[in-house]
This record gives sequence, C-alpha cells and structure tokens, in this order.
Amino acid sequence: MRRFGAIAMCITVLATSALGDDHREAEDQTPTGKFLTAGEVRPILEATKSNWIGVREFDGHDLVYFTHLVSWRCGLYEVHFSVNGGEKEVFPIDECPPDIANAMAIPDGTPVFVTRELGSVQTVEVELLYDDLGTDVVTFQRDAVKMP
Repeated sequence: MRRFGAIAMCITVLATSALGDDHREAEDQTPTGKFLTAGEVRPILEATKSNWIGVREFDGHDLVYFTHLVSWRCGLYEVHFSVNGGEKEVFPIDECPPDIANAMAIPDGTPVFVTRELGSVQTVEVELLYDDLGTDVVTFQRDAVKMP
C-alpha cells in the first residue's frame, strides 16, 4: 500500500477528451466477458493504478515500463504520458480485434517501455483515453514505482 499512497491521483471522466482525435466515437459498451470494453477494463485499471507503470534502472538508463497498460489495452483508445512535466507523448498500444482469444496477451514485438537518461525520471504523468471517451490521469513519483 505504500506505493499506492505515494501516487498523486487526479481522475477525470469526460464525455469528450482533448487526448484523442476529434473523430473518435464512443464504442459500444455491451459487456463481452472478454475484457474488450472500457466498461470491463476500467474497474481493473482503477483497482491496479499503482501498477500502471514501473521505473527500472538498467544498463545505464531509466526504463519506464507500461507493461500493465499494454496487457489491459483492450478498452483503451490511447495512452499518453509525460516525464517530469514535459511534453506529452503517445505510448503505442495495439488494437484488440473482437475475436481475440486472450485479450491480456501481449503480442510478440510489442514495445512495453521507453528509455530515458539514468536518474532523469522523477515523475511520470499517465493519461488514458478509454473507448467510451472517458479519461483517467495519474501522476507517479519515481520512488513509488521504482522497480528493484
């Protein structure tokens, strides 16, 4: 719980979002039982916010991992992030076809981290755009998400 308590959270659910393209439309939210919609994945992502990202020092770099979000990508349109209050960037996530066998499986070759200069990542703001056009924003402190 220490990690969760150190996370500064700001949750906003909007009918529209500046995150996504203006052409985005809310997807049908009929539950599939396969975790393909915002209605199905939002409760999981809300309960696991402290796991959305991780920061690891490796091979002379800070690696910011988005593995949890990549795994729960179905129900999301976009993932944006900024490091230390800098410019927002898009973290690429694959789409989920409706006939996907395991929605949480990460396809081969899918990127799960970004690289930054060693010790440079102090905060990471993550903004999700769900496929119902709702958003969620969380700011993580390095010490709260640093991996061993």
